[in-house]
Amino acid sequence: MEVEYQEEYIQNSRGLRLFTCRWLPLSSSPKALVFLCHGYGVECSGFMKGELIKIGHRMISMSLSLTLGYFVVNKGIAGCGIRLATAGFGVFGIDYEGHGKSMGSRAYIKKFQHIIEDSYQFFKSVAGTEEYRDRCRFLYGESMGGAVALLFHRRDPTFWDGAVLVAPMCKISEKVKPHPVVVNLLTRVEEIIPKWKIVPSKDVIDSAFKDPIKREQIRSNKLIYQDKPRLKTALELLRTSMELENNLSTVKLPFFVLHGEADTVTDPEVSRALYERSGSADKTIKLYPGMWHGLTAGEPDDNVEAVFADIIEWLDRRSFCRAHEWAENVKVVGSDGGSPVSPAAAGRRRFLCGLKGRTQHHSAM
Repeated sequence: MEVEYQEEYIQNSRGLRLFTCRWLPLSSSPKALVFLCHGYGVECSGFMKGELIKIGHRMISMSLSLTLGYFVVNKGIAGCGIRLATAGFGVFGIDYEGHGKSMGSRAYIKKFQHIIEDSYQFFKSVAGTEEYRDRCRFLYGESMGGAVALLFHRRDPTFWDGAVLVAPMCKISEKVKPHPVVVNLLTRVEEIIPKWKIVPSKDVIDSAFKDPIKREQIRSNKLIYQDKPRLKTALELLRTSMELENNLSTVKLPFFVLHGEADTVTDPEVSRALYERSGSADKTIKLYPGMWHGLTAGEPDDNVEAVFADIIEWLDRRSFCRAHEWAENVKVVGSDGGSPVSPAAAGRRRFLCGLKGRTQHHSAM
């Protein structure tokens, strides 16, 4: 499927220019909308897109052949936007303030709420257009982006139709949780030295991305922040994680949480806690043996393909839930995974694709 890629800058309420991008299937209208929430220090324009060789004004996705006037995709990095658009979804991303091509001090998060406000306004402006008003709306969050997605849900629980959460930051692992005395000391000086890069940290790229070639490709991306976290940024991430941890039971939207069992950046137990404590009726967890934190970007190609196949299958089964005429005319898989039932028979106007009450727990690939 051919994919059109677009870029645009918008201005937030604080006067900063923020980079946005989108991937759209060319041959048809998107079957659903996916809004990307990237992780800390990374961005959408390269990391979520994959490397591109520009030879024209369009691109062909997953193609190894050159076509005059088109882009050719190198699948070496993530290519999340491309993969999902190739599967028929409209995909939209934004670089947070201080990230990627957006304005602001590099990887400085003065207030986590700024990320929520900026991204939420952009995503709602897209979803509210006449063209997309009847499309399902899904959130896709990786690592810190998982926290962003869950906070979007809390802000407007009925607006989103589901979320894909890849190794989400929604709880601080007991293995790395700082002592309250340390947090108290840092809090006392955060307004004095908010941007100081004084927080010790291991090399996340070495720890997150297994494939050595992809690891070096990611390291060579100058838009990815690779220095120590700033003091206020670290405290904002800590506070956000602790707040989410205390409110996991309020998560109600359908979600698919994926995590590598060998992840040393975010503990797989974080995803288990989300799955077990959330109030969602439709929730799925899948843990991948031997895989690291970078499920969609740092694993060998076969592993990445398997992860995206799972993501696309989950999205496909929930992608036709808003069109009013669909409720009477389209059959979907029943909650038992067997015989189709009609949404009307299920008694839900905004029916989540026949999966009411369905919970799945996969512990292996």
